[in-house]
Amino acid sequence: MAESTLDLTLDGPALTAWLVDFPSVSGEEKELADAIESALRTLPHLTVDRHGNNVVARTNLGRAERVVLAGHIDTVPIADNVPSRLDEDGLLWGCGSSDMKSGVAVQLRIAATVREPNRDLTFVFYDNEEVAADLNGLGHIAAAHPDWLTADFAVLLEGSNGEVEGGCQGTLRVFLRMEGERAHSARSWMGSNAIHAAAPVLERLAAYEPRKPVIDGLEYHEGLNAVRIEGGVANNVIPDACTVVVNYRYAPDLSAEQAIAHVHEVFADCGVAEFIVDDHSGAAMPGLSHPAAKAFMDAVGGTAEPKFGWTDVARFGGLGVPAVNYGPGDPILAHKRNEHVKVERITHCEDRLRSWLTT
Repeated sequence: MAESTLDLTLDGPALTAWLVDFPSVSGEEKELADAIESALRTLPHLTVDRHGNNVVARTNLGRAERVVLAGHIDTVPIADNVPSRLDEDGLLWGCGSSDMKSGVAVQLRIAATVREPNRDLTFVFYDNEEVAADLNGLGHIAAAHPDWLTADFAVLLEGSNGEVEGGCQGTLRVFLRMEGERAHSARSWMGSNAIHAAAPVLERLAAYEPRKPVIDGLEYHEGLNAVRIEGGVANNVIPDACTVVVNYRYAPDLSAEQAIAHVHEVFADCGVAEFIVDDHSGAAMPGLSHPAAKAFMDAVGGTAEPKFGWTDVARFGGLGVPAVNYGPGDPILAHKRNEHVKVERITHCEDRLRSWLTT
């Protein structure tokens, strides 16, 4: 485990290595939150608050705009990939290096060194992002202290390969339950096969053509797919129940209610006996037309891409704060045993954010 005192004079790559070497698996973030809080409280230009294992630090300079830089401090379970390792190709290896301790390192660097920003800044370090949504620290802050998150724009430093990813798609999981009647398979005509009854649902899914709406210049690509099917009693029994689990990934121009209504409509005439919403996280608009977002894009450069997965930018969207994903990590490497990050990308993200916040 790393030295318990967080040294904010370390450069971005070294700070990332320190964070990787300080284990903080979901549910075990207290010691790291303690270290972050203690380090930030030494900075006179910041006001620091804490809620559980979530630390929020803010400037209060009376600027015309306020921007949030947010990141989660937890990781998935360690897979023999701690301590960190820096190789000769400039790759820093270790659990959380990409998801998302390199992004947290950038946050800490900006917090420590940008003391007279051109916008007021809020830094959010939160726990339990990698586990159930009801444990998510950002959600807890939003519920208990929404004023801590008040802002004109937010940047979530989730891994995005150093490119801007706007907003995020929503994700909806639905159980479609089909009913039948049990019978001995030798006398199948005496019953009604619930698995066979699922055929119209599967046919509808196979023929489904997803939307590709363009929002703020970004083309999102929706998806409606069966991800699991459950049914059957025994090898000699006609099943009386079958459930098709459907996942709908929808673009941010739909509300949560509209997404549910759309799935209802798709399967309206498929003989579904019961429609159960099992899990639902709403989408977030990219907000790239907002003046703060335009200034951000001008500073960081590159071309914005749509975010196809779900991230916590949706929580900011729910608070009326436009948000983007922008971080040094590679999302493809998240949760992998061989997780790593390019150190040059850590420095690049820090430099681009510094330029945006100081010029």
